[in-house]
Amino acid sequence: MNNLQRTAFRSALAAFLVVGATSAATSPGDLSRYRSFELGSDLATVAKQAASDPSQAKVIHSRPALIQELEWRPQPLGASSRTEAAQKVVFSFYDGKLFRIVVEYDRYQTEGLTVADFVDALSLTYGPAGKLTTSVKVAADSYGDPEEILAQWQDSQYRFDLIRSSYGPTFRLVGVMKRLEAPAAAANLEAQRLDDVEAPQRAAARVASEEEAAKTKLEKARLVNKPNFRP
Repeated sequence: MNNLQRTAFRSALAAFLVVGATSAATSPGDLSRYRSFELGSDLATVAKQAASDPSQAKVIHSRPALIQELEWRPQPLGASSRTEAAQKVVFSFYDGKLFRIVVEYDRYQTEGLTVADFVDALSLTYGPAGKLTTSVKVAADSYGDPEEILAQWQDSQYRFDLIRSSYGPTFRLVGVMKRLEAPAAAANLEAQRLDDVEAPQRAAARVASEEEAAKTKLEKARLVNKPNFRP
């Protein structure tokens, strides 16, 4: 592939990413939205937009606040031959309000894109990226792979981070509603603390339940077998 072909290839990929990130409802610099999904919306609204059922939302924690997640896998509409750069989108809710959007990009559909390509494409939607003096290391993901923030867009209410994992590498776009981000994080920590405190009690209750079930099973078998037993 010569330089001209390589440039054309990257430009096409960047344009492809922009199509996935923008929508008619999103104006340049609007950090409250990803496509037509608006941070702060309730679960029912987001589920309807994603052609999903609110009952499909997964309960992460129920106390001290209700934390839920709804997964959406975008698909091209109709007979469109266009493929999707966004492989999976996870919407997170704090007491029923959308406070975080995590977009995971397909590594094969975005193959060849550089960090600059991502930033240029996303800046068409969210405006110029904020200046980072260096990439910011963040906690490892659920698989233990190191991650870093490569670019950031934010205002007083919202923030979007472009994140790269060392595995693949793969890219994610994470949008948050700032005023709910800290309460949600605190609720998650408190829920984990409560789970740890109550773990022994839950384990004991589970063992007692299993023992009672085994006892009931044996008693039923006894009632069936005793009349027919001949030594």
